[in-house]
Amino acid sequence: MRAGDGSAGDADYARIGRGYSTYRRPEPFLRAAIEHALGDARTVINVGAGAGSYEPTAIDVTAVEPSASMRRQRPTRLPTAVDAVAEELPFADASFDAAIATFTVHQWADLDRGLSEMRRVATGPVVIMTCDPARVHDFWLDDYAPEVLETEARRYPGLDRISDALGGSAAVTPLPIPRDCRDGFSEAYYGRPEMFLEPGARLANSAWSFVDEAVTDRAITALRSDLASGAWDERHGHLREQSTYAGSLVLITGSP
Repeated sequence: MRAGDGSAGDADYARIGRGYSTYRRPEPFLRAAIEHALGDARTVINVGAGAGSYEPTAIDVTAVEPSASMRRQRPTRLPTAVDAVAEELPFADASFDAAIATFTVHQWADLDRGLSEMRRVATGPVVIMTCDPARVHDFWLDDYAPEVLETEARRYPGLDRISDALGGSAAVTPLPIPRDCRDGFSEAYYGRPEMFLEPGARLANSAWSFVDEAVTDRAITALRSDLASGAWDERHGHLREQSTYAGSLVLITGSP
């Protein structure tokens, strides 16, 4: 499906993507992990590229992004993204050395077809950054907004399903999340709970757009109250000083 601005999948980035690049900036540790997984690839396709957070800049990258809102937020230093969807990549077989997709596979209309397309156009590694749905509810936000995390768990495909769809061999690498993570996905705020009080931070996490406003109001009211009373810190305050968080974030590297 495509929303009004060309968004593909289940999220309407015409509505939620306008300030995305303010909160979803590339985290250097995660960028390094992706670039390591790409090995010596010199040509890469970035599928569901968004604002280009994790595109390598030292090699030839072709970005694919169906949302006009997201394409407009790409920095001028990055190449213009191709308007296309993962399920129908407009490139010949074996056009690239490698392929990447970060925080996007859970939004595709047809996961198997999209991954098959990535494998078709890439001769080398296909690198997927995603979250393990079996671990999503472990995050403390589940105490306040279980509906949001249930949405995330339901949307993220299982790791085995991704690995199987890629074919060949696949390695799954857990990614520890730094306390000051610049990329504001949900678990990035494990030690900065106040960030969830910012509407823009929530809007940059698409799962919040799938719950009723009343659910959001209830969750944020409870969190604000617990932060003011110190109840949150009594339960989770140690996370403010914890250097990394072992959450649901993983990197899947598929080899032919």
